[in-house]
Amino acid sequence: MLYYVSEKYGGITLSLNYSSKINKIRTFALSLVFIGFGVMYLGLLLKNIEWLMLIFFLLGMLCIVFSTVVYFWIGLLSTRAVQIVCPSCEKPTKILGRVDACMHCKQPLTLDKNLEGKEFDEKYNEKKYRNEINEKK
Repeated sequence: MLYYVSEKYGGITLSLNYSSKINKIRTFALSLVFIGFGVMYLGLLLKNIEWLMLIFFLLGMLCIVFSTVVYFWIGLLSTRAVQIVCPSCEKPTKILGRVDACMHCKQPLTLDKNLEGKEFDEKYNEKKYRNEINEKK
């Protein structure tokens, strides 16, 4: 049901670090807020050129509005995600798609029996890859 990928180099174990899809999208939305504020701040620096300041303010507001849309969308998506208890950290987490990572400990997880024991790869969530697997059967 889960697997962890690590590679050994000269006695040092380097673990691949994964992040859950929900956390990645939330981070993107938060970065849009800061980008929007930064763009609007650039508009303040250009207050002598009114039309350019207005353009920067509008672009900044568009970034913030788009961030709100992304937050709303991921909230809706999060309600439909499968909630499980991570076997590694024993905290509740949500899985989107066939493979995902724990939101807390970043442990790679899957609910697909066909992927147990295989190396973690996010390509398993793509429809193209699923169609190729189904054609081979």
